[in-house]
Amino acid sequence: MLACEHYHVIFTLPWELHDLWRANVGSMTDLLFQAVRETLFELLRDAKYLGADPGLIIARHTWSQTLLLHPHLHCLVTGGGVSAEGQWKPVKNGYLLPAKVVRVVFRGKLLAFIRTALERGELVVPAGQRLQQQLNLLNKLGRRKWNVWIPERYPHGTGVLTYLARDLRGAPMSARRIVEADEQEVTFRCRDSRKSKETGKLEAGTMRLPIEQFVGRLLQHVPLPGQRLVRAYGVYAGGRLADLDRCRAQLGQPAFEDPPVRSWQDCVAPLGDDHPERCPICGARLVKRGALPAAPKDGPRKLPLRAAA
Repeated sequence: MLACEHYHVIFTLPWELHDLWRANVGSMTDLLFQAVRETLFELLRDAKYLGADPGLIIARHTWSQTLLLHPHLHCLVTGGGVSAEGQWKPVKNGYLLPAKVVRVVFRGKLLAFIRTALERGELVVPAGQRLQQQLNLLNKLGRRKWNVWIPERYPHGTGVLTYLARDLRGAPMSARRIVEADEQEVTFRCRDSRKSKETGKLEAGTMRLPIEQFVGRLLQHVPLPGQRLVRAYGVYAGGRLADLDRCRAQLGQPAFEDPPVRSWQDCVAPLGDDHPERCPICGARLVKRGALPAAPKDGPRKLPLRAAA
C-alpha cells in the first residue's frame, strides 16, 4: 500500500432495487462496480478536485447485521493520485470529494447502466413484474437521495483493509456470534439499531430466527462461482505496477516486490512429524497423484462416477 492518507467511501444500492438484484446477482454486481469506479475516476480526474488517477480497492458486501440483503461497496481510496505527467498529487486540504456531488453522479450512472441493460434484455425482470414497471421505478429513484458515506480520512489504509479482509474471510456470520442453536431456532448477536440511535453509540443485542429463515437469509449472500468480490483499479490495478512503483518512490517507499511464495509443506514444517502431510495411522508421507481440473465458467465440472470394485 502507498504511504499516504486513505479514504473509506461506501456506496449503497437502494432497497427498491433488491428484487432486481436477486434476479440478476452477477450482472447487478458488475454494474454496481462499474458505476462506482466511473464515478470516482470521473470526479477525481477532474482538475477541480484532484486531477489525477487514484488507487482504488473495492469490496462487495451484501449483508446487514441481521443477515438481511444490503448490497453495498466499500471503497478504499488513496488520498492522492498520479497525474498525466507521472507526478504524485495529494488531495487538496485533506478533502476528497463533496458527498452531494458523488451521490448525484453515482445515481445517474447506475440508473443509466441499469436502464440500458433492461432495454437490451441483459437483465431479467423480477417475477410478477413488467419491464415498464422497472423503468418507472428507475425514474422514481432518479428523484431520491441516495446513500453515499464519506467519513474522515485515515492516516493510512491498513485498518480499513484489515476490516474488509476480515469480513470477506469470515463471511456474513461467524460462529462467535451464535449464542444458541438447535433444530428449531438460532440466536445470534447483532447490533441493536434502535438503541444505537437513542444513545448515539453502538449497542449490542441479539436476534432469534427459525432455522429455515436463518439459513434462507444466510444463503442469499453466497457469491456466485468465480465472481470477484474484491477489485482494484487505478494505481492499485494489477497491470499498473510501473505507476505504483513511481508513486512509491515519490512517497519515499522502496519499489514493490512480490513476497516469496511458500508451500504449505514449508509452513507446517516447524511442527515436526505431527503435521498433515503424514498419515496419522500408518505414518507414511502423503503423495500427490494429480490435481482436479478447474471448474469452467459455466458452472462446476461434473466428474465421472466410478462403480465400486
